[in-house]
Amino acid sequence: MSPPKKVADRLAKLRTEIQEHDYRYYILARPTISDERYDAVLRELAELESQYPELITPDSPTQRVGGAPSKEFPTVRHAVQMLSLANTYEESELRDFDRRVKSLLGKAPYRYTCKTKYDGISHNLID
Repeated sequence: MSPPKKVADRLAKLRTEIQEHDYRYYILARPTISDERYDAVLRELAELESQYPELITPDSPTQRVGGAPSKEFPTVRHAVQMLSLANTYEESELRDFDRRVKSLLGKAPYRYTCKTKYDGISHNLID
């Protein structure tokens, strides 16, 4: 049984909306919605795609990280790949993250270091 047309239409609308916001954010540096609203729209897209994986498209915003790189900065190859992290808005999400870290590391010691995030820029500091 194929998915309802209204689901496919909603997915197409969400993808178009996200791509427009990505352009405004990454290329124009003039976002028109809050980060929290953007994340909610992206989360809705991801949830629908998880329910209807046959409707996932290669160009879906869920299938890539970020937007086109800015031409203002030089391209740099990192020694260790930078990975994207999920956004967190609740204390419970931080606690879940810590539980996953503890589970992966076992009894190995670890610590967190917090750095200021500059909106729209990913950076990797090397000591």
